[in-house]
Amino acid sequence: MSLRAAEFFTELCLPFTDSTVVGNTYYAAPVPGGPLRLRISFTGTVYADTFGGLRAAVIHADRGEIDAVALSFVDHGTFHRRDEARNTSRNSSKYGTFDKYHRPGQPPWEGAVTTGLRDAIEQYTRVWFPHTWEVSSLVRAADRSARKTVVPSPVQASGRRR
Repeated sequence: MSLRAAEFFTELCLPFTDSTVVGNTYYAAPVPGGPLRLRISFTGTVYADTFGGLRAAVIHADRGEIDAVALSFVDHGTFHRRDEARNTSRNSSKYGTFDKYHRPGQPPWEGAVTTGLRDAIEQYTRVWFPHTWEVSSLVRAADRSARKTVVPSPVQASGRRR
């Protein structure tokens, strides 16, 4: 089953330039040349081929995994709107999850809102890679400013009040 993981992680908009997706797992070297790596993978549920969140881990080149955190889709509102629109009960095994069954041409995680997950990953990785997010925030702010079209107000255009 293809989770189209590369598309999912692209949608998360993580700031790590030295990164790749292998299979269904995202790998990054947030500090180039440093010993720490970030690994993010999908977590399963008790139901076959059903995924309920992500697991982010910090890996040391020599010591292996040194820290990890589980980020559930339910806790981060990833599928809240989709499930509300479908009237999926919180008690249902499908609430806040996705599985291998999906509409043709759509990713299995169709309807995901990744903002909450991205914020949680940002919060977690700030502890281990603080400078990465500072640079990323500046780049994102500059990008947002560059995309805005500035229309001068009548006061600015004439240089005097009307």
